[in-house]
Amino acid sequence: MSDNKQKFAFDKTNFILLAIGMAVVILGFLLMTGPASSITHFEPDIFSVRRIKVAPAVCLFGFLFMIYAVVRHPKKTKKNNLDE
Repeated sequence: MSDNKQKFAFDKTNFILLAIGMAVVILGFLLMTGPASSITHFEPDIFSVRRIKVAPAVCLFGFLFMIYAVVRHPKKTKKNNLDE
C-alpha cells in the first residue's frame, strides 16, 4: 500500500502557512481602507501613516510569508521497516 502523502508537493503545514499569509495580506488591505476625498471635501486621512506606511509593510510581510510557505519543503517522515 503506497503512502498518499508522498504524492503531494505541499503538506498540511504549507497550506496553514499559506492561509496565515493570505490573512495577513487581507489585514494589510483592510488597513488601507478609509474615507476618500471628493471634489468638494479634502480628506487628510488619505496621507495617514497607517495607510501610507503600515498597511503596505503588512501586505509585503504577508506576501513574503506566502512565498516562504510555497518554497518550504515538507519534512520527510522516517518509515518503519515493519510497515513495508
